[in-house]
Amino acid sequence: MMSKRKPSEARERDLQLALTRIQRGRAHTGETKVTIAAVAREAGVSTALIHNHYPNIAEAIREAQGRSSRIQRDLKEQDLSTEREKNRMLRQEIKELRNKVARLASINEFLMTENSFLKEKCNVLNVVDLVPK
Repeated sequence: MMSKRKPSEARERDLQLALTRIQRGRAHTGETKVTIAAVAREAGVSTALIHNHYPNIAEAIREAQGRSSRIQRDLKEQDLSTEREKNRMLRQEIKELRNKVARLASINEFLMTENSFLKEKCNVLNVVDLVPK
């Protein structure tokens, strides 16, 4: 026995109608929650058929659930962009801080050398400390 398949356009229309019936609370199967499984039961098809052959319907179901993959992707892309900007700013700050550390190390080295020189000068016998009166 050979069954005749529905054309793709007719099947897609059936799936859209099933989704609409569930959203409006008029499902023939009594479904109330919008899920891919509920739409598949309402339309009389498998969930795999929706996933594999009707990605637009699957996306419409996810949008109705409030978890559209496009929206999630856009949010993640926006978060990534924000984190990249933070990363760029932190790298710039690190570079500036390294430059400051190098300058301070140079100044510190100079002051240590000068301090050593002055200590040696004080150790010479003919140097007298000037004490204010």
